[in-house]
Amino acid sequence: MATTATAQDPSGAIGRRETKAEAIDAVRVAAMAATLDTAAPGEGEALPHGWQWLFFNGAAPRSEIGHDGHPRLGGFLPDTGLPRRMWAGSRIAYHAPLPVGAEAERESEILDVSEKSGRSGRLCFVTVRHRYSAGGVLCIDEEQDIVYRAPPEPGAPAPKPAPAPEGAEHSEIITPDPVLLFRYSAVTFNGHRIHYDRPYAIHEEGYRDLVFHGPLTATLLQALAVGLRPDRRLAGFEFRGMSPIFVDRPFQLEAAAGETPGVLEMWARGPEGELCMKASARFEG
Repeated sequence: MATTATAQDPSGAIGRRETKAEAIDAVRVAAMAATLDTAAPGEGEALPHGWQWLFFNGAAPRSEIGHDGHPRLGGFLPDTGLPRRMWAGSRIAYHAPLPVGAEAERESEILDVSEKSGRSGRLCFVTVRHRYSAGGVLCIDEEQDIVYRAPPEPGAPAPKPAPAPEGAEHSEIITPDPVLLFRYSAVTFNGHRIHYDRPYAIHEEGYRDLVFHGPLTATLLQALAVGLRPDRRLAGFEFRGMSPIFVDRPFQLEAAAGETPGVLEMWARGPEGELCMKASARFEG
């Protein structure tokens, strides 16, 4: 049983659990399909990979929203004492389809809380496990890494990103316009202001412009993977955000066969050749 977490010792949240139930609503699925300009799966069909992030996000009252647009710290996720938070990456296992229209359940547990020091100062990493089920069948098992950090020092230079890999066998160009960012924020009920409030993103969080959603990049990479291997089942996907992608600056989704059979190595290449996300897709069949 978890002990009580505090901002001084958020590790007390380890073992904390919550369960949410929600229908995989076809109307919201159709809204996501319209956002991505793709065909929507119908009732009973499998939810596309990454679209599970449309659901179980909660709807905190306006009075409980923090300055950044997120719900205030100290709910299920612990108050780390650090105001900036980012979804850094995930490791996902796909066991069975999650059907559109199904009554589903997500069981969540905080697996780990750890602190480190980085170039930007103190960091706190929270690992959360989410298990999505429908009809008593485990469909998706995911571990998410959430990182918290202090605000950037005024005038501090942004870290220099690593270059993206060479040798892509497949490449797709994405142009992230403001409407795409707004609609994805809306369909996922994500109020984080870095995605739609340009003055806030620049002057308070230190970004150069509006920030493209990391999970949307991961969703697009999964769609590319499935399109490249249509005769095989996507059994696993993992990703890690490396550097931000910004609005109105085209970037590329790239892929190449990995050294391990059945694995695609994938990444997002920024407009200046920087590595924005690295990922891998694992197939069966």
